[in-house]
Amino acid sequence: MNNSAANTGRVLWAGLRALLVLTVITGVLYPLAVTGIAQVVFPGKANGSEVKVDGKVVGSELIGQTYNLPLKEGEETAAPDLKWFQPRPSNGLGSNSVNTQYSIILSGATNRSGDNEDLITWVKDAKAAVVKDNSVNGYTVKPSDVPADAVTSSGSGLDPHISPEYAKLQVHRIAEKNNLDVKQVEKLVADHTDDRILGFIGEPRVNVLQLNIALKELTKG
Repeated sequence: MNNSAANTGRVLWAGLRALLVLTVITGVLYPLAVTGIAQVVFPGKANGSEVKVDGKVVGSELIGQTYNLPLKEGEETAAPDLKWFQPRPSNGLGSNSVNTQYSIILSGATNRSGDNEDLITWVKDAKAAVVKDNSVNGYTVKPSDVPADAVTSSGSGLDPHISPEYAKLQVHRIAEKNNLDVKQVEKLVADHTDDRILGFIGEPRVNVLQLNIALKELTKG
C-alpha cells in the first residue's frame, strides 16, 4: 500500500510539473515571443492595421466604415453622406442582443439564398438608390452600370474595399458635391486602386477609408 501511494504521488507530481512547465512555455513564453517578433517585423499589422491622420487613429485598413449623415429624429436608418465615397452595403450586420451592456455590431452574412424575397428587395432598392444618388447633371447612371458589390454585402458585412468600377461610378457625384473637377477625382481613384496581389490573387480593389482620407486632403486644397 505504501509503495502504491508513493508511486501515485510521484506520477501526480511529475504530471503537475509537466503542466506547470508547458503552461509557462506555451501560455507565457511562446505568446510573448510571437508578439515581440510581430511588433518588430510587422508592427502595423500586429496592431490591427490602424490608419492614422494627424496622429489620430481614424480606422483600420481591414474593417469597413459607413459614411452617413447624423441620424435625424424619427429615422431608423441614417442617410448616406453623399460627399464621401460610399462602401458596400452591410445588410449582414446584426445588433448585439446578448450582452446589452455594450453597443456592439456583430458581423456576418445575410445567409439569404439567391431567390429569397428579402434579398431581392434589398438588391433592387440598393440599385435604385445607387442610380439615383450618382446621377448628376450631365451624367446619368444606368442600372446596367451598377456593379454587384454596390448592391450586395460581403460575407462579413465589413469589407473595407469596393471595386474600381463602383468607385468610378461615384466620381461624378463626388466631384459635384465637393466642387472638384471630374479629372481630379478620377485620378484620385486611379491612385488608390490596388492591383491583384502578386499579380494574380484576388481582384483589383479600392480601400474606401484611404480614398476618403485622400479626398478630404484634396478638398482642403
